Amino acid sequence: MSAIVALAIFVVAFFFIATEKADKVKVVLIAAGLMTVLGLAPGSDVFFNEHAGVDWNVIFLLLGMMIIVGVIKQTGLFDYLAIWAAKRSKGRPYRLMVMLMAITAIASPFLDNVTTIMLVAPVTVMVCGRLRIPAQPYLIAEVLASNIGGAATLIGDPPNIIIGSRAGLTFNDFLVHMAPAVVIIFVIFVLFTYPLFRKSFQYNPDHVAKVMAMQEKRAITDPVLLVRSLAVLAGVVVAFGLHSVFHLAPSVIALVGAGVMLLVCRVELGDVLREVEWPTLVFFAGLFVMVAGLVHTGTIEAIGRASIELFGDNHFAAATSLLFGSSILGAFFDNIPYVATMAPVVEELAAAAPDAATGRALWWAFALGADFGGNGTAVAASANVVAIGIAARTGHPISFWQFTRYGIVVTLASTALAWVYVWLRYFL
Repeated sequence: MSAIVALAIFVVAFFFIATEKADKVKVVLIAAGLMTVLGLAPGSDVFFNEHAGVDWNVIFLLLGMMIIVGVIKQTGLFDYLAIWAAKRSKGRPYRLMVMLMAITAIASPFLDNVTTIMLVAPVTVMVCGRLRIPAQPYLIAEVLASNIGGAATLIGDPPNIIIGSRAGLTFNDFLVHMAPAVVIIFVIFVLFTYPLFRKSFQYNPDHVAKVMAMQEKRAITDPVLLVRSLAVLAGVVVAFGLHSVFHLAPSVIALVGAGVMLLVCRVELGDVLREVEWPTLVFFAGLFVMVAGLVHTGTIEAIGRASIELFGDNHFAAATSLLFGSSILGAFFDNIPYVATMAPVVEELAAAAPDAATGRALWWAFALGADFGGNGTAVAASANVVAIGIAARTGHPISFWQFTRYGIVVTLASTALAWVYVWLRYFL
């Protein structure tokens, strides 16, 4: 009975978020409150259990990077990059979109997709403002590219970190098994974006001419601050890549980096804190509590086990179920808590496989499905929520369905391609 009530609360809340009949932050707070009051979420443990509660690693990773980005923004770097990108693309909409997607996809495997979106989204808003074109299509394309690109490495997407830890998979394992699929799917995605977004492409020769006449170097307002902030950012990026060596969570690295940034750059704290997307952080906390209700009542685990047990000893069918099931469920339940919940189930299934190679294939199918499912809806992945928050804050709001109608198409296409990859590489 409790599982039914928890699922009902989640579905009703998701309905209000999807239809935008109420503010999404208010919706998740009310739903989270109901989950807790009715005993569906694990009481006060919801604040201390990352697998069935608020994942503070995600919250503080976002907070730290928001502070870092807020400092860098004061240097004029984003305006510089916006003018540079507009001039290099000569204002051609599709060329500009491909350039921004390529930058995002290349950076996401090493910075993680959330951090990349925080850095690229402000540049996108500015370049679109310079060219007098709507920013929404470009932001959506970047998020989709980020979620695809981030799947390539252990640190590129938060679900990968969970999977790597649970399955004992290394950074190199992800590069060997995930990166080839990501490269192929991203190239196809780039070609696919032209017909997908063609109605949104606008070209105004007058605005382009004005941008081409600009000198991007003049956009840098504080060179000293720029050098200091970029030095700190470089250190944070290196630390992200070595976080397993240092035995530090990415959230700790982000917070330390934010503290060092504020210390060495000597900026006004109030100005920086105003750049933090506080509604986005609150939304994430509420969403984690909502999902905790589904985890605590066994709803997600029951769905996962039922889909896996349906195929018995047919491991290719199980891999197919994991791939498509994770893609679909991850799109609606947020792929971070979903992966944290389903990882023990996959671990049991992999342990029952006839050999280690087949067991690993199940993990890769699970990872591909969860990562690509992050493109499914506006709330399916951290990068989606962050980008939509930035878009709203800068006057370019993206509705739930505006994002989701593109995300569903890309998720289905990328998941189908991933299925072919898994079949050819591991089961043929």
